[in-house]
Amino acid sequence: MQSLKDHLLIAMPSLQDKVFKRSVTYLCEHDEEGAMGLIINHPIGLALDELLKKMELQEEGFVLPASLANQVLLGGPVTPDRGFVLHSSERNFANSRRINNELTVTCSKDVLDSLGQGQAPDHYLVALGYAGWEAGQLEQEILEGSWLTIPATPELLFEVPHKERWAAATRALGIDAWQLSGEIGHA
Repeated sequence: MQSLKDHLLIAMPSLQDKVFKRSVTYLCEHDEEGAMGLIINHPIGLALDELLKKMELQEEGFVLPASLANQVLLGGPVTPDRGFVLHSSERNFANSRRINNELTVTCSKDVLDSLGQGQAPDHYLVALGYAGWEAGQLEQEILEGSWLTIPATPELLFEVPHKERWAAATRALGIDAWQLSGEIGHA
């Protein structure tokens, strides 16, 4: 099995599940036990500033700059009340798990506290919930034609506007989204 850790899953047009339709999911983990990832292109309509204020984690008078990072994302359908922060690795927090030399995922409150005090990592995104697959499940879904995969890039993770990430990810494969078909064939 080849690990797809640090790759993006691009939902095929045939995937009509309400959570995963036209989703782009960053895989934080993928091994023989299963996979875990964060959907990176479905904002939930909540600004990170609002979330930090509700949690009383934002320093008085501090406001996050208007940016893609100031939008909370739906990370996936599993534990939607739990937050995950995918961020650049210049800092580690209490419950950080390094993905590679550049990226870390953290699910402890101290990373949110740093965001609210203006001590954020250089790049980050905040998601509620995550996407998970049991052993062999993701591989089967890929074989069935539900997903395409590409290596993740910082640009797709942190710079491309959310609404454009699915099309940008397909273009990274060398095709346009309109060229994708929901049909799979066998030679």
